[in-house]
Parts: sequence; structure tokens; C-alpha cells
Amino acid sequence: MKNLWNDKEAEQFKGELAQRVYTSRLLGQDTRLVLHGGGNTSVKITETSITGRSEDILYVKGSGWDLVTIEEAGFAPVKMAPLLELAKLESLTDPQMVNELKTSLTLATAPSPSVETILHATLPYKYVDHTHSDAIVSITNTDQGEAHIRKIYGDQVVVIPYVMPGFDLARLCAKIFATEASDNTIGMVLLNHGIFSFSDNAKTSYDRMISLVNQAEAYLAAQRAWEITMPPSTPSAPNIVALATLRHDLSLAADKAMIVTRDTSQIANDFVHHPDVAQLSQQGPATPDHVIRTKRLPLLGTQLNSYIDHYVRYFNTHAPQAKDEKAMLDPAPRVVIDPDLGLLCAGQTIKDAFIVRDIYQHTIEVILRASALGGYQALSAQDLFDMEYWDLEQAKLKKGGTQPPFTGEVALVTGAASGIGQACVTSLLARGAAVVGIDLDSKVTQIHDRPDYLGMVCDVTQPERLQQVLTATTHRFGGLDILVLNAGLFPGGCRIETLADEDWRKVMAVNLDANFSLMRASYPLLKLAPNGGRVVVIGSKNVPAPGPGAAAYSASKAALNQLARVAALEWGADNIRINSLHPNAVFDTALWTDEVLQSRAQHYGLTIDQYKRNNVLQTEITSRDVAELAAELCGALFAKTTAAQIPVDGGNERVI
Repeated sequence: MKNLWNDKEAEQFKGELAQRVYTSRLLGQDTRLVLHGGGNTSVKITETSITGRSEDILYVKGSGWDLVTIEEAGFAPVKMAPLLELAKLESLTDPQMVNELKTSLTLATAPSPSVETILHATLPYKYVDHTHSDAIVSITNTDQGEAHIRKIYGDQVVVIPYVMPGFDLARLCAKIFATEASDNTIGMVLLNHGIFSFSDNAKTSYDRMISLVNQAEAYLAAQRAWEITMPPSTPSAPNIVALATLRHDLSLAADKAMIVTRDTSQIANDFVHHPDVAQLSQQGPATPDHVIRTKRLPLLGTQLNSYIDHYVRYFNTHAPQAKDEKAMLDPAPRVVIDPDLGLLCAGQTIKDAFIVRDIYQHTIEVILRASALGGYQALSAQDLFDMEYWDLEQAKLKKGGTQPPFTGEVALVTGAASGIGQACVTSLLARGAAVVGIDLDSKVTQIHDRPDYLGMVCDVTQPERLQQVLTATTHRFGGLDILVLNAGLFPGGCRIETLADEDWRKVMAVNLDANFSLMRASYPLLKLAPNGGRVVVIGSKNVPAPGPGAAAYSASKAALNQLARVAALEWGADNIRINSLHPNAVFDTALWTDEVLQSRAQHYGLTIDQYKRNNVLQTEITSRDVAELAAELCGALFAKTTAAQIPVDGGNERVI
């Protein structure tokens, strides 16, 4: 493990808290130490209160902050005096502790202090660093974990048996540290949990962390337990309908739509096909901190019902005092291991699913290293249950917060690089959906840079490419809930007697045939949408009111409209609803350049502004107007509407 300290960088961080920020970020940069909000750091600073009194303040990482990006505002300032008084108590419930921590803050707007705040306060050092080092967790998740740690470090560290984070752990650490620490002590190892380092300056505390972890990694290497080796395997090519079916079932078990993503990394694929995967994967998570994210065990295969039955028995066994199962968290697994589908990771958002993926990749490494060291041994089922149903986590989950309406759902938008299509992508993302945008224009890959958006270059007239898009969509997000058919071709004006066969077929291929192909290919996925499938067709005013010179365009849009109506009739029993929007005069698209607008306005003897508002309501229609209504058609307000045709044109006299 490389020491990332840089003197020139460090000089830019002036002051004790700033130094704490700098070394915290260094720790956060290495995922073998800290992963997705894990780890904890603190610094003790003497400050003068508003009344002029000198007091010691513990600045400890606040809830919701990640070490890799933490700022000074991410540290919660807590008065030391009440913390040290709390540490003397014989007992304190975790909810009581949280309340006491919040009332001891010196800043009302500060984040909630870590549950390890009292532990940090009792350690007699200015700077305290805490990580969940993969090497330490690998060593301590073995039958002889404590013996290995003592062999590696001697009196360099104090060893603490596993106790769940909170007041009891803080009290135990204070007690053991007071009797076992020596002049040589530079760290503390919490079995099955992680490692601490400390010092009176930021650099030394950081250096000690890297040194201690390097010793652990070297020990594993000497025992031939550091390098990960597995029998090589061939990547699977899962059936996307089978994957979408599993996502549907997971969502029903969780009682909410879920994103399911395939981990296509080499380590994931090799682990799925490991000859001992059934035994290796069913022993529990690497650390108790991971239980909340990944659940206690992964699902092996796709037999979800048996997994849930096991989960219910597990709950009833370890919580016999429960009157019923209402207190049970959703039993849906967050990791699925299947030889045909691969390694799947689930979450309510793609961010959540990626966190599960990253954690489980590290879990695989920990399991294999611990196995090579003598055998992987996770915590007991009761310890894992206590962590999963920890009252602090339960309260956090119940508090939750309102999620956007399409959270956990997946949308596909055609013609997404600009205009109405791009606006539809934005509207759906704003409502919480994960979105795939496709277009012939390569700009579609760049309109958003975020994990819940996937842009793909696609010629919609090629059915095989459409199938590739659906495969990528399902592998990335697990299925498909919403389809927005927007891609279209609007050729220049041409009377029927001069319309070439080639031009007619080109318009039909894009506006009709491609949409038919995509609807047909999407149907097996849409009928597996947890909340029902939805299709929105972006039609045209030309369907009810065609104009001269637009025979191919008008005919193609009218045929598409009929296709949508028939699909609504045929797919209603599958809980798929299909509705059409008929926009007109949407001028903020690539089609309408300034020159074209000027030319058309002059043709009608209008200014550009008058031309844009040339409708009954005298209002301008924008791509966003169409996109917002398209998104709403997929929401709760239109849950009982299908086969509707809605104009978005400000009122067109010919249509009316």
C-alpha cells in the first residue's frame, strides 16, 4: 500500500482541522482502506467559546460524509467534557447516546456525529484514524484471527474483541486500552471490524495507518494468502428475460422497484463459477458494517422464494420477541450469484447497486484471502442479525425520506441526443428513473455524465442493434419499465406525384418500422415491469390534421398511431399502457434553425415570435413542455389511462 502524503499538498491545508481533512482524503482514496462512507477520523482542538471560555472540542466525521471528498464542514464539533462524562456510565442505549451527542454539538447545523464519537474521545491522542482495511478484515475473519494479529504486531496494537459499534464498544475499548496500551502502542485492532491508528499530529497518524496495514498485507503475502487466484472461467451471456424476471421478483419482495446491475468484472465472473462458491459465499459478510448494504447472505441461484423463507426463519429465530414480521426489513437480497446470470447487485438506485457491487468485490477478496490463511469465518448469525436490525439503522430506514416517483425504474428514450428526446431524458432522470438514451448522433453518449444515464449510438432501423440496446439496458439496470418512442424523420416538403420510392421507404423505416421492431422486442421486458410497463409515442399534429407536402411523414405517423392503439388493446392484460402525444410547432429542436424559422415566419407575414405562438392559446411550445407531459403520462396521474391521444400544440384550429 502506497503512502500518499505529499509535502507540497499538505502545505495548502493550514490549521489542525484542515490537516485532518487532508489525511482523511488520503485514506479515502484507497478503497482497500475505506469504501463508500466507511472509516472514521477525528481531531481534538482547543477553542474559545462565544463566552470566552477555553474548551476542548472533538471534530469527528459526520454522518453522510465520505472521507475521499470530506471538507471541514463534514466534521461534527462535539464538546469533549460531556463525552468523557458519558464514557464513565455503566450503560447507555444507542438512541440515548445519539441524543447526547447531538446536544453536545457546538454548531446546530453540523452533521450528526458518528456513533463511534465516544470511542474517539476516550483515545488519548489528538488525531485518530479508523479504517476497515481489507487486509485486517481478511486476517481477523479466521478462526485464529487474534493470534495472527498478535503475531504480526506484538505490543504495537491493542486488540479488541468484536462488539457492535456504539456505546458498549466505546466503553470496552476504553477499558482494555487503559490496561494494555504501552509506549510502543501506535494502533488498535477491532476484530472482524477494522483498525485504528493515532498520534498527536496528522502526518504521523496517517503514516502509522499505512505502516500497520502494510505489515498485515506483507504477512498475508508471506502466508501465500494475498494474491487472489481462482480457476479461470468464461463470461456468461444471460438471457435478458430471465434477468428481468428476477428483477421483477426482487422488486415484489422489496415492495418497491429495484435496479439490478450485472458485475462483469473478472473477479466477479470467476467467483460465480468457483467450484466452492456455494460454501464460500454463504458464510456472512466481511464486516458487520456491510450487512446494512448487502444483506447477510447472497441469493444463490434464482430461487427467491426459498431465500425469503430462510430469511423469515432467520428473523424469527433471532428475534423471538417479535409479535409478527412487520418489523422485518424487506427480505429481498442485494447480491445474487447464478452461473447463468452472473453476479447481480441490487439497489433502489443504480448508485445503491454500484455500492453493493463494490462492497461485494472486496468481500470476495476478503473471503478468498481468509480461506487461504486457514478458513474464512464471519461473525455469528446473532451478531449479524443485531447489526442488521440495529435500532439506529432501523430508525434511519424508517425516517427514509420521499423518493422521486420513478426511483428504481428504467426508461429507454429514442432520438435522445437533442430536442424532445433529450428533454424526455432530463424529465425522467429528474423523476428518479435510470435512463438509456439512443440516437444516431454520437452526442447522445455525452448529454449526461452520471451513473443512472447510459447513452448509446444506435441506428433504430437495424433490429439487431436495437436488441443490443435492450441487452445493454438489462445488464446495466435489470429490465425496462418505460419506453419513449421519439426518434423520427421529417423530410423536406414534397408532393405525392414527385415523392420517390426511396424517400417514402426511408421515412417509413424510421418512423414506423423501427418503432414496431423496438416495441416488439421490448414487450417481454415491459410486461415484467414491477409497476407495469408504459409506452409513450411521440406522434404529431399531422395525425389528426395532415398538411400538403408531408405525405410520407403524415402517413408514417398515422400508421404509428394505429400501431399504438392496437398495442394498447393487446397489451392491456399485461398491465402495459400506451399513450400518444401529438406535438406541433416545437421550434427548439435541431430541425428548426434560425434561417428556417425566419423563412417560415416571413412566408406567413409574421415575426418569429408571432410564428412561434401561432396557436389558439398564443403560447410557445417547447421540447420541455412535451417531455414533461410524456413523463407525467408514465406516472400515477395517468395510471388508469391507455390509448389516449393528447395534443401538445397550444390549440390548433385544424385539429379542433
